[in-house]
Amino acid sequence: MIPKVFNQVIELGDGRTITLETGKLAKQADGSVVVRMGDTMLLATVVSARTANPGIDFLPLTVDYREKFAAAGRYPGGFMKREARPSNEEILTMRLVDRVLRPLFPKDYHAETQVMIQLMSHDEEVMPDALAGLAASAAIQLSDIPFEAPISEVRVARINGEFIINPSATQLAEADIDLMVGASNDFVAMVEGEMDEVSEEEMAEAIRVAHEAIKVQCDAQVALAEAFGKKETREYEGEAENEELAAKIHEATYQKCYDIAKKGTSKQERGLAFSEVKDEVIAMFTEEELEEYGDLVGKYFGKAHKAAVRDLTLNEGLRLDGRTTTDIRPIWCEVDYLPRTHGSSIFTRGETQALATVTLGTSRDANMVDSPTLQGEEKFYLHYNFPPFSTGEARPLRGTSRREIGHGNLAQRALKGMIPADCPYTVRVVSEVLESNGSSSMATVCSGTMALMDAGVQMKKPVSGIAMGLISDGDRYAVLSDILGDEDHLGDMDFKVTGTADGITACQMDIKIKGLSYEILVKALKQARDGRLHILEKLTDTIATPNADVKPHAPKMVNRVIPNDLIGAFIGPQGKHIQELQKETETTIVINEDPVTEEGIVEILGTNQEGIDKVIARIESMMFKPEKGSIYEVKVIKILDFGAVVEYTEAPGNEVLLHVSELAWERTNNVTDVVNIGDIIDVKYFGIDPKTRKEKVSRKAILPKPEGYVARPPRDNNKDNRGGRDNRNRDNRRDDRRPREEKKES
Repeated sequence: MIPKVFNQVIELGDGRTITLETGKLAKQADGSVVVRMGDTMLLATVVSARTANPGIDFLPLTVDYREKFAAAGRYPGGFMKREARPSNEEILTMRLVDRVLRPLFPKDYHAETQVMIQLMSHDEEVMPDALAGLAASAAIQLSDIPFEAPISEVRVARINGEFIINPSATQLAEADIDLMVGASNDFVAMVEGEMDEVSEEEMAEAIRVAHEAIKVQCDAQVALAEAFGKKETREYEGEAENEELAAKIHEATYQKCYDIAKKGTSKQERGLAFSEVKDEVIAMFTEEELEEYGDLVGKYFGKAHKAAVRDLTLNEGLRLDGRTTTDIRPIWCEVDYLPRTHGSSIFTRGETQALATVTLGTSRDANMVDSPTLQGEEKFYLHYNFPPFSTGEARPLRGTSRREIGHGNLAQRALKGMIPADCPYTVRVVSEVLESNGSSSMATVCSGTMALMDAGVQMKKPVSGIAMGLISDGDRYAVLSDILGDEDHLGDMDFKVTGTADGITACQMDIKIKGLSYEILVKALKQARDGRLHILEKLTDTIATPNADVKPHAPKMVNRVIPNDLIGAFIGPQGKHIQELQKETETTIVINEDPVTEEGIVEILGTNQEGIDKVIARIESMMFKPEKGSIYEVKVIKILDFGAVVEYTEAPGNEVLLHVSELAWERTNNVTDVVNIGDIIDVKYFGIDPKTRKEKVSRKAILPKPEGYVARPPRDNNKDNRGGRDNRNRDNRRDDRRPREEKKES
């Protein structure tokens, strides 16, 4: 028997709806919901352990988002026809959901919690990543897991000046703003997206529109939970507290931490100083006391340390490294550092350093994307690497982390809009983070910009990036420019903004407090603009404009278009012609067919300009079409009994037969009496000869007729010619001619 199903419909205001359904699937999970928009369906479940593992002082939350190929009626690629590790797109969606959910669990809730979201049906007109946050939160609302308030996420796009919630992929292609916003009814918690050089006010307006849509979705979750039967929140064992111990540690350490923070020392120096204070605190207690509440000692020292650092900024406007709230750390830059890369740069800001490289290639080097919801290729992509030594640590290497994928994607979105559409290359940027103390992703944007310009990629405009922070106690607040790693950890906001001198190109924001006003948000954006322009000036002081050409050792790329009917001839049987040409010219040649015009797009890549020129000459030769009645210079390349094979000097390889009868007005017995191999002569082109159906050229046609020359009379086809085949018929046969069989018998 089908169980009772509960539904809640969300109106998007333009005829589209989102439906929440529960009660039918995955009933053993603590909470489960199916979210449907169009024919896209997501199943979200949540399960949380009843008890926490001893010794854990954090929330072990796992958010997993997977797209099933069957949802789109497709098979997984590769040899093993089974979904395996998550794609970059799936990981990015997991990060979006995690960043909104995690802050809303109680601080002392440490039970293992797993949120799983699966794409079960895919509608090409509905982008599922915009529904994942709604699905996750709705599942939690249907459970008894402690959670502060429902949240949701939406995509907001601006198309032709109009904001649209959760647009289709087709609509999104025309948008100049593409933002994912996560929020509760009361506050915005997360923003991430890309823009086409928009203003700070336009971005703030997009966030406001998204928040209004999210409020409706949060109310729908509450209504669904009430209809289903709201469960009592489970009881759990929280962290032990000792107010007397907290006060004692605060009194002993607060001022010391305040004084250390005020000295404006380096990361390692103040880290060592804070550790010494912590050791002094531990020394205040006996071994028995530490055994009883040793964990609380570390916890309360952390609180005192955090309070001191925050109060220093709010009271005196000073920060851990001695800067004011608007100061940017010292910056130095360098380009062309690596001698054999196609482009390279170093960007160092304070104790954060990124080394970027650029590699140029053909369309064959494009990054292939093949997922249930997205197929295609990227001709510009960026990879970000964050090794342990960048923070002075030694930790296990476990492959590319979700953080590296997320930071690389942010930097890629920041830069890709500034790559010109007619850039012939596939471009790969790799950022190696060599030092990190705050905003290595923004350092990646800056180093990536310079490396691209160093490589000769003709960027429309340079891009810089900055990370902003916020410290607030409710009544007072301070917006921090160019935050340190400690300020990210101890502060209330991490807001990364990238852009050109004319506007924002990408952003990523995580807010850790409630009630962030739009006034504070706009202030942070405008302060970020001042910082971005300061950093941008440092970049352009190092390299003002893209290099006019690629480096001598970097490949040059030239594109040519050839008609569809010449593609096969250019490639040759089993690729013979193109392979020989690549070997001869030391180039890489790639041919793609234009999906609209069906013409062949020939990409020629090589470091030797002479080789590239040879390929171009071969293409131009193939496409050479002589005009009827025109005179051309040709070279004799072969002698035959009945004429000479010549090739057009302006189109080497384009050959035509010069018949012996067209060499001269006088009778020519031997071709070599008139021309020899290697001779350069002029001929007149007559087009296709109607008799031979072949191209006809003539040398004699451009020579003066000899004096007294008499042309041979034209052939009379009507003249009786008994030996001629045209006049032969049964009437003129000999009567005594016998059939072959009779002759054979006789």
